[in-house]
Amino acid sequence: MMQQVIGPESTAERVALWRALHVEIDPAPHVLEDEIGLRLIDPDAGWRARGDMDPETTSLSRACVVARARFVEDLVVEQAAHGVDQYVILGAGLDTFAQRRPEIASGLTVFEVDQPGPQAWKRQRLDELGFGIPKWLRLVPVDFEAESWWDRLISAGFDPSRRAVVAETGVSMYLTREANIQTLQRISALAPGSTLAMTFQLPLDLLDAEERAIRQAVENAARASGVPFLSLFSPDELIELAEAAGFASAQHISTSILTQRYFADRTDGLRPPSAEQFLVATT
Repeated sequence: MMQQVIGPESTAERVALWRALHVEIDPAPHVLEDEIGLRLIDPDAGWRARGDMDPETTSLSRACVVARARFVEDLVVEQAAHGVDQYVILGAGLDTFAQRRPEIASGLTVFEVDQPGPQAWKRQRLDELGFGIPKWLRLVPVDFEAESWWDRLISAGFDPSRRAVVAETGVSMYLTREANIQTLQRISALAPGSTLAMTFQLPLDLLDAEERAIRQAVENAARASGVPFLSLFSPDELIELAEAAGFASAQHISTSILTQRYFADRTDGLRPPSAEQFLVATT
C-alpha cells in the first residue's frame, strides 16, 4: 500500500491556484470566483512566479478548470431546484463548492470522496480557517487501491434510493478503461433521475496541432510524476460505454458549448481547450 500523502496532491493544488489566478489576472466577468482554495493552500508570497503559474502558457489550463467547475455547479444548482438533494464529488481535491455556495450546498448532502491523507489535511485547514465541517458536508476518505469508494460512500450516509448528482472531473484519464467502465456501471444503478457529469480527454488524433503539442507535454509530465494518462476517449465511444453500462441517456457536452456558454463575450481570448470534454449521463 502506498504511503499516505499529508497535504494536498500536486494536481489538486495546481487546479486550486489556477482558479485563484483566474480571479487575480483575468478581467471580469469571471467564469468562477474561487480564492478559497488559495487560502487553504496558503502558499508562499512568490507562488505566482512558479513556472506552472505563467499567465500566458497556462491560459488554456486556467480556462479549462474554471469552465469545468462552473458547468458542474450550474448543473448542481439546476438539479437542486428539481428536488435532488445529494451531491457526490469523486476525487474532490480542493473543491470549495460547500464553502463558496452554502446557500445551495446546505440544502444538499455533499459527499467529498478523496484520498485519506490529503482529505485529513483539508479537514484541518477548513477548521483552521473557521469554515468547519457542517453536518451536510461529508468528507469520505477512501484508499482507492485497497477499498471500495462505493462502500465508503454508503457508510457516510449516501442513500442510493434517492436521486443524486455525481461529478468526476479531471479523473478519468488516470483510470484504466476497466475502472472507468466499472464506475459508469456503479453510477448507472443510482435512483432514476440521477446525473453523472464526467470529464474525459480526447485522443491525440482528435486534437489540432497546437493542442496536440501541449497535450504531449502534459502527458510526459504526468508520466514523469508517476500518474500517467491511461484512458482517452472519443465522444462517441464514451457515449456508447455509458449506454452499455445502463444509463438511460448520455450526452456529449463539447468545448464549443462551454465556450459559447461561459466565454462568448470575453475580449481577452481566454477559452478552454478542446482536449477535455464532458459526458453528462442520466439514469
